[in-house]
Amino acid sequence: MSAHVLMLSSSRADDEEYLAHGRPHIFTHLGTIRDILFVPYAGVTISWDEYTQKVRHALPECKITGLHTLSDPVQAIHAAYENKQAVLVGGGNTFNLLATLYQFELMAPLKQAVAKGLPYIGWSAGSNICGTTIRTTNDMPITQPPSFDSLAFVQCQINPHYSNYQPPGFNGETRDQRLAEFTALNPLTPVLGIREGSALLLSDNALSLKGKSGVIFLGEHKKDMHEGDDLSEFLHQ
Repeated sequence: MSAHVLMLSSSRADDEEYLAHGRPHIFTHLGTIRDILFVPYAGVTISWDEYTQKVRHALPECKITGLHTLSDPVQAIHAAYENKQAVLVGGGNTFNLLATLYQFELMAPLKQAVAKGLPYIGWSAGSNICGTTIRTTNDMPITQPPSFDSLAFVQCQINPHYSNYQPPGFNGETRDQRLAEFTALNPLTPVLGIREGSALLLSDNALSLKGKSGVIFLGEHKKDMHEGDDLSEFLHQ
């Protein structure tokens, strides 16, 4: 069985409603599945109950259960594939998301379930953790997970919300400059920057870009990627 993973850059594109741009990708990815386990752990300034309700409102066709409400979330993830469920992992703070997954001992169960074929959908922080580590997140390290190592569904780094925009008069580093710092120290590790409105799709042992364009950083090189590009080389190192 191969992994079936949708990595959305963001929950919104432009001024659209919450998850509106992602709905076609989400329902194509889900197929006939409508029973969803939602992981709200990236939420910090929103309660996990409120976050779950927000996703329910955006996806009313689905039965959304917050993983935090279950007495045994590990067993729920282990049983999800057989129960014909999918897992959604929302955005927020990547460090808090990863720290909580480690705290609840959910990293290995998630890897095992997705390897069996459990459909996984993430956005923002929920996509960031699909790479090998979270070292190219845009978030502040407001808490310290035991490791930066993440789910490694793809063998590269991911940078959601990618943009190299520099406002007039702004003298801080651009996103490209920050990612250049990473690739200077890790010249053999690729980084996939996905713009808002875009997604990476892993299915049938192939990786491709959906939606708008993105950027590949590797060492000193930067290369554009476009919708439909075959990115399967980044499934292996």
